[in-house]
Amino acid sequence: MDKINECVSVSGKLTVFFEDPFWVGVFERVSDGKLSVCKVTFGAEPKDYEIYAFILKNYYHLRFSPAVAADVKEAYRNPKRIQRDVHKQTENVGIGTKSQQALKLQQEQFKTERKIVNREQREMEKERRFELKQQKRKEKHRGR
Repeated sequence: MDKINECVSVSGKLTVFFEDPFWVGVFERVSDGKLSVCKVTFGAEPKDYEIYAFILKNYYHLRFSPAVAADVKEAYRNPKRIQRDVHKQTENVGIGTKSQQALKLQQEQFKTERKIVNREQREMEKERRFELKQQKRKEKHRGR
């Protein structure tokens, strides 16, 4: 019995993005030139360590789609270039789309308006209490 050791290439990729109203992760697995995909809903925005823990705990329980033939390009990539690309991707932590930026701006405007209204209400309540106190003092002074 001759056993031939074959080198099987397996690669994986995880893409995390915001799909209103949840954060979603798409796992892609390419094995023997076939692509399988699995979609996972995270809910709130996951931190890097939460994603890592999720992968360690749940990767082998994920239900991947049936394998589909995929064009696998075996191109050599310089490790330094890969590292630069990863750094660029992780550096962009701001809100991405224009609609999300608009929503964030609207939320900040509501926040400032709410602060102004609350400050005015506090001042009015303080003034009302002061007037009430002054009125009580006048009534005491009159002997009532």
